[in-house]
Amino acid sequence: MDKKKVVVVGGGAAGFFCAIQIAELHPHWEIIILEKSNKLLSKVKVSGGGRCNVTHACPDVEVLLKKYPRGPRFLKKAFYQFATKNTIEWFAKNGVQLHTEKDGRMFPTTNSSDTIIDCFLRKVHQYKIQVLTQHEVLDIKQNKNFTIQLQGREDMHADSICLATGGMLKSDRLSWLTNFGHSIVAPVPSLFTFNTVDKKITTLMGVAVDKASIQWRGNKNMETGPLLITHWGISGPAAIKLSAWCAREMAEANYEGAIIINWATTFNEATLKMEWINFRMDFGKREMGSKNPFELPQRLWHFLLQEAGVAINTKWADLKSANQQVLIQLLTRYILEIKGKTTFKEEFVTCGGVDVKDIDAQTMESKLVPGLHFAGEMMDVDGITGGFNFQHAWTSGWLAAQHIGNLTIS
Repeated sequence: MDKKKVVVVGGGAAGFFCAIQIAELHPHWEIIILEKSNKLLSKVKVSGGGRCNVTHACPDVEVLLKKYPRGPRFLKKAFYQFATKNTIEWFAKNGVQLHTEKDGRMFPTTNSSDTIIDCFLRKVHQYKIQVLTQHEVLDIKQNKNFTIQLQGREDMHADSICLATGGMLKSDRLSWLTNFGHSIVAPVPSLFTFNTVDKKITTLMGVAVDKASIQWRGNKNMETGPLLITHWGISGPAAIKLSAWCAREMAEANYEGAIIINWATTFNEATLKMEWINFRMDFGKREMGSKNPFELPQRLWHFLLQEAGVAINTKWADLKSANQQVLIQLLTRYILEIKGKTTFKEEFVTCGGVDVKDIDAQTMESKLVPGLHFAGEMMDVDGITGGFNFQHAWTSGWLAAQHIGNLTIS
């Protein structure tokens, strides 16, 4: 059987997974991973606070697709071939058991990203996959096969290529891709936290609310979940998820606008007004500062009372209607002006990348350049926080590998 040479560009999650899958199909092929830096699997290392959020416990593909602000239609065909269940099975088969946390995120049972890295390095060694660091690709040309021009090194040739270079920070980084006719959707950051203009709320730095909802004013998307008040503004899973849904809109507004927070998610303004009658009856003689019916952290509850002009020793029965109205609004529609963002480093993801209209969703092959494939975040596909971006990396890497493995050498 002909021996084929395959080059995977990018030493991250998608690149390693793709290379290993090709080797599982064709152990005798020459497979090379090129990485431009001297670091391998760096995102795998830091993900989930160093525990590696491998995927999300989401067996229903239709539910899974709703976690991707960009690319859900493209991913539909892909996920029906390889999704969460397949990921769990592959890692188990290769000695890595995963466990599920109550929010659905899945980690290795060791709670260490080194478990995933060691698994990949073991497979690379097993199949004799070459991993070359400090090999930066400058240009790729195609005649009968591919010629890869490298920075300060001899050209390399390949029968097939998979590009898995990760999120782009600049759209001009892969100019040779546009020479092939591929379009790049302008990249902007996704998964970030919000810097507040008014620093009053940052005096509550460290206060966490288990369940709050957050919205970008003027946008219909709303995320509910844990929120954290930081020394710069608002963070936590709900805020980071919201940033994914509104990434492009926020970039266009230069990260200036407002967020609306509902601290008491079981109510909206109208329903809380009605429930307040019961509060006054049930807690009438109690001091408002000591009785907090919303299970909010005490520091936040006292802050909201203060913002509404209510002394903490005010009895529930004695609350003036004007102050009551202000407090209800602060609880259900707390508006914070935002100016700027802070990168949530370990989860940094790019919105944008290679336009998926020119990529075959079932094979990850370029529709414009036969033999050229894509995997992972370099495509204009991204998920919210919670293991969804890694799942896309595994799925696209696996699909690209299956197709490369079935291509014949011309």
